[in-house]
Amino acid sequence: MSTAPEAPAAGGDAPGSNSQKFRSCWSCRVISGGGLILSGAYVYNAARKVMRQGGPTSMGTVAQITFAACLAAWGLVILADPVGKSQKKT
Repeated sequence: MSTAPEAPAAGGDAPGSNSQKFRSCWSCRVISGGGLILSGAYVYNAARKVMRQGGPTSMGTVAQITFAACLAAWGLVILADPVGKSQKKT
């Protein structure tokens, strides 16, 4: 017989966990998703400013534009919340 307390279940997807609360909080998703989309727009405009001024298109500029697209896509995923909306095919 062990007197050590049992460890909580890993995963964090229990009904009362913070992960579940975040998914059901529309305003939290709008704020964080909108923030990511706006930060993607900011990074994109910073990269475009260099290109508009006649600077060479370097790998750094391409990386900035790619990173901006990733930020915006991540924001859209948070807004759309596709987790759990798919139906199993039977």
